[in-house]
Amino acid sequence: MILVMDIGNTNIKTGLFNGNQMTQYWRISTNRQYTSDEYGITLEDMFHHSQVDMSVVSGIIISSVVPTVNYTIDHMCRDFFDMEPVFVNPGIKTGINIKYENPRELGSDRICNAVAAYTNYGGPCIFIDFGTATSFGVVDKDGSFQGGCICPGIRIASEALVTGTAKLPHFELVKPPQVIGRNTIANLQSGMIYGYVGQVEYIIERIKEEMGEKNMKVVATGGFAHLIATETKVIDHIDGMLTLKGLRLIYEKNYPTVS
Repeated sequence: MILVMDIGNTNIKTGLFNGNQMTQYWRISTNRQYTSDEYGITLEDMFHHSQVDMSVVSGIIISSVVPTVNYTIDHMCRDFFDMEPVFVNPGIKTGINIKYENPRELGSDRICNAVAAYTNYGGPCIFIDFGTATSFGVVDKDGSFQGGCICPGIRIASEALVTGTAKLPHFELVKPPQVIGRNTIANLQSGMIYGYVGQVEYIIERIKEEMGEKNMKVVATGGFAHLIATETKVIDHIDGMLTLKGLRLIYEKNYPTVS
């Protein structure tokens, strides 16, 4: 089985694949202070809780946007799984043509999303990752990654709003029943969520216009995908495991005989 790890700024999403079937899925907080042993024991507990022996893992592939934890995770894999992990770095086979001015600047999570979106939904397509940051990516009909844009994530934006003002209170990110709020909390929720929906719809419209493609598929992933997708019709698919699926696909392109 292949262990895949998507190291994000907030969480580490982890999946165990048997062929193309994900059999286990876990989330771990990204903690820059953790040692390799602490990460390893956390994973060990999750395997044990799921009644899966860690010896079933025959390969490990990792996407990381937090370079400061890579060394720790690498050592954890060597110590607890007795194997060297593969990181999605420049030079790895992806099966897609990256038309970025400097491909080395492109986040590995966006590469994984591009591979999975094109493989599972075809092209041309737009994929949106609603995470700590919200990133848009564009893959054309030939499977080439054209680029995209990155916006502040909805949680970061909401925290910046209340910390940057003197009187606005902290609020829960839930969708109010209408845009016109009659108290401060409802006003904040409305402006943040419906305003974010408007941003997403406008960016998608502009991407389709610039690509000259009216019928591009739109795939959403990430923790806030459902919150936004339920309020708009421009998102065709929600796939919370898009990045992990991309990791598995990239691993198979580089190690086709390992499963």
